[in-house]
Amino acid sequence: MSAMAEQARPAVAVVVATRDRPELLERAVAGIMGQSYPGDIECLVVFDQSAPRPVPAAESPGRRLTVLANSRAAGLAGARNAGILSSSAPLIAFCDDDDVWTPAKLSLQVDHLESTAAEFVASGVSIHHTDHVITRIPPATVALGQLVRERVTALHPSTFLFRREMVEAMGLVDEEIPGSYGEDYDWLLRAARRHQIVSVREPLVDVYWHKQSFFAERWATVVSALEYLLSKHPELMADPAGRARIQGQIAFAQAALARRSAAFRSGGQALRGNPAERRAYLALAVASGVVPATMIVRLANRRGRGI
Repeated sequence: MSAMAEQARPAVAVVVATRDRPELLERAVAGIMGQSYPGDIECLVVFDQSAPRPVPAAESPGRRLTVLANSRAAGLAGARNAGILSSSAPLIAFCDDDDVWTPAKLSLQVDHLESTAAEFVASGVSIHHTDHVITRIPPATVALGQLVRERVTALHPSTFLFRREMVEAMGLVDEEIPGSYGEDYDWLLRAARRHQIVSVREPLVDVYWHKQSFFAERWATVVSALEYLLSKHPELMADPAGRARIQGQIAFAQAALARRSAAFRSGGQALRGNPAERRAYLALAVASGVVPATMIVRLANRRGRGI
């Protein structure tokens, strides 16, 4: 690639929301600053519910680190929005503070974004959990209907790269979602209403699941957030399988909270919509005392999945 072509590559703003994980954050930032991408990269580290502090990073020509506080609603959604609004770069990416990009991540994604004229590109991931590494590769394209029926968990937020014009058209990350749980799924649904999502079918991000994950087993928040998403997205309510999937997740969370009556009710709703919805059966097993929720979550995580 010529020097002029390299200079023409669009700038990318990478938003990293963080809270109380300095060692993991330093590793994530190093992966961003070390990208092989020939265009400019601004890494915006947004400290959420904690005071900003210096982040050790090797800045170089075309690589800039900006540290700021979350000036919007507390939580992941507000922090991401603070980062989006603090930059004018035409391309925006997310990276969780405990994940790591491979060096060619942005180069491959920007090339794919421009060659397909898409608005939103993701990629595959390598999920690290205890002593296991599991690769998840998303489909080449994902449309709204597929996202309604399934979460497509390979579409991880640390792989998201999208055009600023998409944000200007559909709005910022929803800060009203309880606990910011599922804000990435909401983002995918909203984006897919506009255009299908494309992916580089390679694992370009190492995703680390560990005990410090802030959403691990926050069951009450899960219930509230999923009920919010059901009420927000008519596509979910209109699709029996999609609705049953969310109701099954709600039932499992209620069972984990020992809300047996609510779990049986939600599980029954899920099975009426889709008798094959496995989350509902898992919820009923937990609510009946057959197996603890923690065991099911642990087994699912070992396969690189959630509930």
